Amino acid sequence: MVKTSGWSLPGPRAQGPPFLTKSQIAAALEQVAVLLELDGANRFRVIAYQNASRALASLEEDLLAVVEEDRITDVKGIGKGLGGLITEAVLEGTWGDLPSLYEKIPPGLMEIVEIPGLGPKRARTMYEELGVDSVESLKVACEMGHVAPLSGFGEKSQQKYLEGIELLRRYQGRSRMDVGLLYGRSLEDKISSMPGVVLSQLAGSARRRRETIGDLDIVVGALPKDHDSVIQSILELPGIAEVKGHGESKVSLILESNVLGDSLGESSMDANLAEAFLERSSDATIDAQVRIVTPETFPFTLAYFTGSKEHNIRMRQAAIDRGLRLNEFGLFSEEDAGDSIGMEAAKYTLECSTEEDIYAHLGMKWVPPELREDTGEIEAALSEGSGLPLLIEPSDIRGALHNHTIASDGTATLEEMAAAAMELGWEYLGIADHSEVLNIGGRQIGVPAEDLASQSEAIRDLNEHWRDSGQDFRLLHGSECDILVDGSLDYDDDTRNSLSHVIGSVHALGSWRNRDELTNTEALIRAIEDPTFTVLGHPTGRILQGREGFSVDMHAVLRRMGELNSEGHLKAVEINASPYRLDLDWRLCKYARDQGVPVCINPDAHDTNGLRDYWYGVQIARKGWLSAVDVLNTRSGAEIESLLGI
Repeated sequence: MVKTSGWSLPGPRAQGPPFLTKSQIAAALEQVAVLLELDGANRFRVIAYQNASRALASLEEDLLAVVEEDRITDVKGIGKGLGGLITEAVLEGTWGDLPSLYEKIPPGLMEIVEIPGLGPKRARTMYEELGVDSVESLKVACEMGHVAPLSGFGEKSQQKYLEGIELLRRYQGRSRMDVGLLYGRSLEDKISSMPGVVLSQLAGSARRRRETIGDLDIVVGALPKDHDSVIQSILELPGIAEVKGHGESKVSLILESNVLGDSLGESSMDANLAEAFLERSSDATIDAQVRIVTPETFPFTLAYFTGSKEHNIRMRQAAIDRGLRLNEFGLFSEEDAGDSIGMEAAKYTLECSTEEDIYAHLGMKWVPPELREDTGEIEAALSEGSGLPLLIEPSDIRGALHNHTIASDGTATLEEMAAAAMELGWEYLGIADHSEVLNIGGRQIGVPAEDLASQSEAIRDLNEHWRDSGQDFRLLHGSECDILVDGSLDYDDDTRNSLSHVIGSVHALGSWRNRDELTNTEALIRAIEDPTFTVLGHPTGRILQGREGFSVDMHAVLRRMGELNSEGHLKAVEINASPYRLDLDWRLCKYARDQGVPVCINPDAHDTNGLRDYWYGVQIARKGWLSAVDVLNTRSGAEIESLLGI
């Protein structure tokens, strides 16, 4: 879904070229595609803008170089006309006649397309037929029954829009991964133990491990004779704030924290993560849809409602190419099923007891849910494809490099953090307290340079104790050094050289967010090139649902890191595993791997419970196609010491 709030074409940099960056142009083209559809433009023109936006977003080369070398139309998805527009934006900072399109479309229509399930085409129809030009006027039109009679709409669509308006009102954002998964796993556990339930599994964006999760989808398999009793059992669950509706095969709910009960049952997240969550978000609510189907239909419904939409489209096309039809009810031969639809068509489905069987019928290996985003997984899964990666598992992690103690803004001592790491079965824990420049609200958070020596001595004493007692564990003495606005690092060279590793991070977000992408990129690269620099911490500084990160060309940053690694200098990029951050974006993980840049999954723990957040980082790494070998902290303690030159 395109975010339309405050839509406008970005203004150019004061100095250039480039006057506009790749990310700015890609975002603008995505918006323009929606505006064109609202304006009734030719469908092919709309698709052209969509394709160009996606092409730019995934372009790994420097856009200015591509434009100056007149290679923009060589980029797949960008034709001559849009190539000229992009060239103009980069070299001149102007947008052709696009400003007139922004002025032409009523702002209220942009708000309407944010409603779940309501796209530009239908928004335009309601505007032309009913004069609907805002969310409020749409609400009135639905309540008065004016939408249902429109051709192609109906009562179900009308009700869906009212629900979508309410959903938009209550949930402008989505739930963090930790919130969504905890609710989802808890609901799944409770439903799976109900009489009559044969199968139960979480689907949707939660199963695909998106960093934020919309409403929950649970797919339930039960015999037809048990459907009514299962639905009744679901309706009687504690922790239901509201029943939005229910029918023969679907229950729509709003869940509150009481649904969690006293434990998570057999959830993939343990009790410690559950406890940490309850401290963070005890008053959270989330929407859930439970779909009840027969056990025979279960694999198809699970695959369909896992998504993504783009992945499903590719799967349906793969079926068509084989003379088959694929949907949430089954996989049918077109010849056998004929005009049959829904459960009637299910009678003709090919036998599939699992999702693996569905993929096998289409000549593919099973695709892990995390990868189902149409980012190359279909091609890789085909028998003649390159093959899917063996994804990293939480058990592969053997330590972490970025964690805090009471020396800065943590709440636990060295000994307490070490004990918690040992409990996880780790071989090492990197201590990286903030450097001395960090000041929050007039209070110094960072560790003064003169205090680092005593911390180093304490770590050395603890390491000697464990070594003498035969314990294969060590603390690594690093620092989370601030990257200053000019790209230099906090502390002097001698101080940083005394450390085992340096986590370079940006904290002065105001200064970085007020600068253009090119300046920020150059400064970040300057920091990375420092000989003492080891790991780029929370690369963009984002807080999920809290603040956007600063503008930076991460492709350029990762390319430079790859060059430095090829020269023998260890430069890693962090997946900050805190569910509040989950920064690096998963879309960049594969690119980091291809550039030869190790990824380091760090919990950025500020207390002992925070160490367990590494689990969320592993989910992002899996979504980013990473295997254990691609992740720095799957190495043993001895290997890490060797890599760090200890």
